[in-house]
Amino acid sequence: MGAAILPDLGTEILIPVCAVIGIAFALFQWLLVSKVKLSAVRDASPNAAAKNGYNDYLIEEEEGINDHNVVVKCAEIQNAISEGATSFLFTEYKYVGIFMVAFAILIFLFLGSVEGFSTSPQACTYDKTKTCKPALATAIFSTVSFLLGGVTSLVSGFLGMKIATYANARTTLEARKGVGKAFITAFRSGAVMGFLLAANGLLVLYIAINLFKIYYGDDWGGLFEAITGYGLGGSSMALFGRVGGGIYTKAADVGADLVGKVERNIPEDDPRNPAVIADNVGDNVGDIAGMGSDLFGSYAESSCAALVVASISSFGLNHELTAMLYPLIVSSVGILVCLLTTLFATDFFEIKAVKEIEPALKKQLVISTVLMTIGVAVVSFVALPTSFTIFNFGVQKDVKSWQLFLCVAVGLWAGLIIGFVTEYYTSNAYSPVQDVADSCRTGAATNVIFGLALGYKSVIIPIFAIAISIFVSFTFAAMYGIAVAALGMLSTIATGLAIDAYGPISDNAGGIAEMAGMSHRIRERTDALDAAGNTTAAIGKGFAIGSAALVSLALFGAFVSRASITTVDVLTPKVFIGLIVGAMLPYWFSAMTMKSVGSAALKMVEEVRRQFNTIPGLMEGTAKPDYATCVKISTDASIKEMIPPGALVMLTPLVVGILFGVETLSGVLAGSLVSGVQIAISASNTGGAWDNAKKYIEAGASEHARSLGPKGSDCHKAAVIGDTIGDPLKDTSGPSLNILIKLMAVESLVFAPFFATHGGLLFKIF
Repeated sequence: MGAAILPDLGTEILIPVCAVIGIAFALFQWLLVSKVKLSAVRDASPNAAAKNGYNDYLIEEEEGINDHNVVVKCAEIQNAISEGATSFLFTEYKYVGIFMVAFAILIFLFLGSVEGFSTSPQACTYDKTKTCKPALATAIFSTVSFLLGGVTSLVSGFLGMKIATYANARTTLEARKGVGKAFITAFRSGAVMGFLLAANGLLVLYIAINLFKIYYGDDWGGLFEAITGYGLGGSSMALFGRVGGGIYTKAADVGADLVGKVERNIPEDDPRNPAVIADNVGDNVGDIAGMGSDLFGSYAESSCAALVVASISSFGLNHELTAMLYPLIVSSVGILVCLLTTLFATDFFEIKAVKEIEPALKKQLVISTVLMTIGVAVVSFVALPTSFTIFNFGVQKDVKSWQLFLCVAVGLWAGLIIGFVTEYYTSNAYSPVQDVADSCRTGAATNVIFGLALGYKSVIIPIFAIAISIFVSFTFAAMYGIAVAALGMLSTIATGLAIDAYGPISDNAGGIAEMAGMSHRIRERTDALDAAGNTTAAIGKGFAIGSAALVSLALFGAFVSRASITTVDVLTPKVFIGLIVGAMLPYWFSAMTMKSVGSAALKMVEEVRRQFNTIPGLMEGTAKPDYATCVKISTDASIKEMIPPGALVMLTPLVVGILFGVETLSGVLAGSLVSGVQIAISASNTGGAWDNAKKYIEAGASEHARSLGPKGSDCHKAAVIGDTIGDPLKDTSGPSLNILIKLMAVESLVFAPFFATHGGLLFKIF
């Protein structure tokens, strides 16, 4: 077998050190962003005197606008957005906190009752000859790790939102000096979120493992089974963040667009539009806080799935700490790789023109993937024995270290392929989106038809990429292979999140430029940043969905092993009814979230219309709209509407497991995974394509685009309608579905001991 080259002490130093480096790098980036001042105070320093008595950041590029007024206005708008986002998140977290405590109690009661709350040791699950810690211990520690995961997820989302609202106005001000400066500010801010989240997630998980080890000692099977609660906590909070934030942002967006652009013919983010502040707040609570929690959940679950399988393989049985923590070492190296990659965007190369923005962001993905492949090869060589065994549904499978390297690498590259395919179908630089824009010539109906067709077609290559990575990784290393393939896809999470958070920050920057009355040239720059951000946001969603598919499959494998199911036979009625019901769940869930956005948007449209009709001087710009009422409509609607979809996802595994048993539940998980991935990819890409088709017409950058424009033309109005339909698809239903498939799988895994002992009540009666 041979031992790993890296000693256990080396592992114990490497993981926390990488996490701390990640946090330090994030704080350093935040420091650089904070150097862009948001106050128009004269600077008395001698080097500033040479520049007309003003600091460098106050120099206008031949714009001739009164700097003081602009900076003060930007600061005011930023303040309003920040306050709106903070108050919404606090309201949301209040409700989510109550749920968290209630669900923690449920975990304790269900898992504790497996052995009747006995405190005496029990026979181990996978080796009946040995004794392990009591089921009550699993109940207590699973509850603690659930709370840890939940709190870490909420903190990740909140920190992301804070840095985004801190950076948006600063990006607007930097846009006056050129597109390159604005890009660096937005990207650095995204990096703060990416590195904080990746490092915090890793550090908290590592500390939890070490603290739990004090009690569990050599019972690694029990220890890592209890750790799965961490993934459940992370994902359940992400669900509410994604759904609640998604409903908030889209209700405001749809309301602002329909009345502002289509009915009143005023520009996007016009300060006369009463829903404009709510719209900008929504970008932060949905796309930033929601996305942060979502990717943290994926990261936590893939780590947990890999650790559970490893604990019952030779790594766990022989107590090889370094090999056991291989998933965490991969994530640690990922932080270092992403750190180096970020420097390529901010320090090694400078962006001088608009057309360089999107290639710079795409380079980030390629550079991080190439460097990570090398990093994983080194890690696999030093942290793994040359050969070992992996648990494979009751038998131990012989695996070589190079095979495990290939599993991680195939996940990593599948992620890149999914990213680029998503970009091809959602960027207005390529023919698919241009065709959708062209279809607007004949009205909104053809635009909708073309957009839907594009979304369905965009599913093909990502599914093949996921299928190939599943086949390769399962062939080499069974379910553990799939878990580390998912980790491979998420290993560059810091860069992925930086690119993803960059989009909403740029979007907000454009909104602030419009509201502060800055010149047309500044708005063009922020629009260029935003258009690139739109595509990269779609790439981020592609990553999230692809990794969710692999993560939930790995969790499904761990659940099947834990529930002692030898085979999942589709031909048995118990499994098949689960399969067909599971495949229906994503549709039910999407229906709920879409309708929630629709009904919230309805209230918003009515309020915006009311203000335009009843406030004298609003259209002329002499009176101010009532922004607060619109913010309140979005907040109230999202809090109320996020509960039913959340309940559907959280209660389904419990109801099915208790009433129908583990076999039917395994069918439900497989069904929801298979249909959820397809709907999620098509919904995200359809929405992204409609959005960028509208932006393509608005920008008028090519002869073809100019023939469809200008803003306010019939063509443009048709594109706005398509974009409005796509909003809830790409920002609410699509992204939330990947949480649905992961969350049901991890919840089933956590409750597996209870379902295996007490589940299937209906079948026991009949």
